[in-house]
Amino acid sequence: MQAIRDAILSGDRSEETYAALPIPETYRGATVHKDEVAMFEGLVTKDKDPRRSLHVDDVPVPQLAPGEALVAVMASAINYNTVWTSIFEPMPTFGFLERYGRTSEFAKRHDLPYHVVGSDLAGVVLRTGPGVMKWKPGQAVVAHCLSVELEDADGHNDTMLDPQQRIWGFETNFGGLAELAIVKANQLMPKPAHLTWEEAAAPGLVNCTAYRQLISKNGAAMKLGDRVLIWGASGGLGSYATQMALAGGATPICVVSSPEKAEICRSMGAELIIDRSAEGYRFWNEDGTEQNPKEWQRLGKRIRELTGGYDVDIVFEHPGRETFGASVYVARKGGTIVTCASTSGYMHEYDNRYLWMNLKRIVSSHFANYREAWEANELIDRGLIHPTLSKSYPLDEVGQAALDVHRNAHSGKVGVLTLAPEEGLGVSDPEKRARFETEINRFRNQ
Repeated sequence: MQAIRDAILSGDRSEETYAALPIPETYRGATVHKDEVAMFEGLVTKDKDPRRSLHVDDVPVPQLAPGEALVAVMASAINYNTVWTSIFEPMPTFGFLERYGRTSEFAKRHDLPYHVVGSDLAGVVLRTGPGVMKWKPGQAVVAHCLSVELEDADGHNDTMLDPQQRIWGFETNFGGLAELAIVKANQLMPKPAHLTWEEAAAPGLVNCTAYRQLISKNGAAMKLGDRVLIWGASGGLGSYATQMALAGGATPICVVSSPEKAEICRSMGAELIIDRSAEGYRFWNEDGTEQNPKEWQRLGKRIRELTGGYDVDIVFEHPGRETFGASVYVARKGGTIVTCASTSGYMHEYDNRYLWMNLKRIVSSHFANYREAWEANELIDRGLIHPTLSKSYPLDEVGQAALDVHRNAHSGKVGVLTLAPEEGLGVSDPEKRARFETEINRFRNQ
């Protein structure tokens, strides 16, 4: 593995150099183990500790299938799906791998007693499988996490509708929290040359998810002048939605949980901010069995105070159960609640009168298709959107990185260095970086 790292750090990106590099028999990856899926039984979600379940193991390098690429991963990042995998909620991911393994001979590789996790990466292509034409060894890349087979007609208008659509590193094996990763060639995108490895790895899943959810015609189709309520506006997903709202001429109303997170939103350029902890919103009673519509009304009143009397056109909703009733209530008549993730719970409850009688829409959104992911990556490459990265851990501390996200002890994304020996490496266009240095630093290490 040292020869691969040395070649990447040298800056040489020639196809000949990388095609000649020997591929090791094993690599280090962050894994969960099938024989440990019951380890957290009896514990409530908040008490489940990813440091116990996430291991760093030496695992065999799998055979490349047609249409795939083997990537040397310099950096990756933590997403909430890694937290779910690590605490085996809402179910262990081994069921995904077993079902995938039954679909084809090559898919059998994924059904293993361990799961190499992770849905982000920045690195360099080492090898490509049969049939890959666009990508060559030596190219610096990032990867989005949509894995599709594209054998069904349903996937060809929007690949997110492909019946065989899976999230790489969550519903497939050989994910990005590792020294090497296997991806389909149509997951690859060019690495923005002005970013470090850890910066380039950070946006992937959340930037693409926010783009489809907020900007795309498949999501809320935000337009100039829209007022957008963004839950968790300083976090891994919300920080990208906040930037997109500002860049697209909309007005974000940022909901955060602390003065420090409010300041992060202000540093991004947002002016309308609600600290829900300071204002003490309690949308549910103590035992979580009943909602309090008066608290929805209080939130709506606060929004109108900030906007000069207007309700919001769009609610960017991802906490789920905790906030969904309030989200439906505060959207304007004819407004849109666009939802993904549900990190506080999947069983949403809301008063349908506020939806039905006011002609509001609930729009579901899940990750992004390849075109949407490519466009989201171009926003990063053009310096219109910047990575939000609070901290990076070495691979050996991946459990702590996941715990930070699980406990909401972070702002923006939490990165993981895999083959990169330290932060700050990987910039191949320093002149371009100099143009965006102020903005990049403003969004990092908040």
